Amino acid sequence: MIKILHTADVHLDSPLTSLALRDEALRANIQSATRSAFVRIIDTALAEGVRALLIAGDLYDGAQRSAKTAAFLVGQLERLRAAGIPVFYIKGNHDAENPITGEVALPDNVHVFDGRGGKVQLEGTDIWIHGVSFNGKHAPDSLLGKFGGPVSGAINIAMLHTSLAGAAGHDNYAPCSVSELAALGFDYWALGHVHKRQVHSEVPWVVMPGIPQGRDIGEAGPTSATLLTIENGAIGIEEVPTSVISFLGHSIDVSGAEADDEIRQRIRSGLHGPIQDMRADDAAILRLKLSGRTTRHWQVLRDRDIWAETVSQIAEETGRLWIEKLIFALEAPDAAADTSATQELGRLMAQIAAEEGFAAQAQAEVDEVLSQLPPARRAELMSDAAALSALTKELAGAGSEHLFALMKGASE
Repeated sequence: MIKILHTADVHLDSPLTSLALRDEALRANIQSATRSAFVRIIDTALAEGVRALLIAGDLYDGAQRSAKTAAFLVGQLERLRAAGIPVFYIKGNHDAENPITGEVALPDNVHVFDGRGGKVQLEGTDIWIHGVSFNGKHAPDSLLGKFGGPVSGAINIAMLHTSLAGAAGHDNYAPCSVSELAALGFDYWALGHVHKRQVHSEVPWVVMPGIPQGRDIGEAGPTSATLLTIENGAIGIEEVPTSVISFLGHSIDVSGAEADDEIRQRIRSGLHGPIQDMRADDAAILRLKLSGRTTRHWQVLRDRDIWAETVSQIAEETGRLWIEKLIFALEAPDAAADTSATQELGRLMAQIAAEEGFAAQAQAEVDEVLSQLPPARRAELMSDAAALSALTKELAGAGSEHLFALMKGASE
């Protein structure tokens, strides 16, 4: 049996983005997470006794020069060299714009495919590795024409950094279809670029391993590399966990809780779930939702800042969980049965918020505040007029809800 490890999109030194970075105890772990994930990849390669490591692009994150990153990378690749494990590497769009890739002398066990393409036989086997790198940071056209044919009678593995037919949140680079890949006759396509793991085909294998370390809630869940086993000409695959910190969405139902002590206990109990699903030395950053109907509804919303701090402290007591964002999705008591003056005022506020004049004035004020931000940050929050309208509506709704909660919470 021959084993080969396939990874991509390591994005060394890519900044993880999370509100949890405010926690000093967590910050250092977050900032080193992409390196720690790469160490896990190397550890897995050594522990499994693989015959090769495949890196299908975007080993680096961007154009910043970092001697520390270069030294770290060489040190990890040297560990594989000492064990006689070769590394096959293609450059993706991020690698192509990173000057380190052209300045660091990688160990001689690393074969870097160039933009012309090529193939290398894995020593002592009938396995051939084929690969094509990006020549620059953009690859708007298909790269399939740069692949030669598979070697007859051998196992052929092809490496490509591609968006395939397109993926949300990813530039449309080196476009191609799964059927086009299958038609070329290779046994396994080791892909990279799209950060969500997906097995697109089993005959032949077309595998996007996903990012080894998620960087924000948009890359949620445990992340992994792919371990190939080749025996008697047949290829099998296994998902190998790599992330040291996972971004997770989680919900806790506080329905029926009649007192704050009970709500806090529900939260403590509810946080056991994510921990049970984690490896012993892993941590997670949660986007936590409080849901359900409780008689403490308005008091919780009134004191939402206090509850946010309370939940963060309960999570941190575990030593393994941090809160990125707390979402209040509590169900309000039956409003139809409430004829109080406060409830009537709430209905009037909702009517005012829906009026065109109010919406226009509120949007103008939000636009004025956003104009004070740096252009890049402003673009993130308001990409177009529709985004400005949506942001204004969200802020107005949140303000109205908070004001109503202050009134209801004080009256009950």
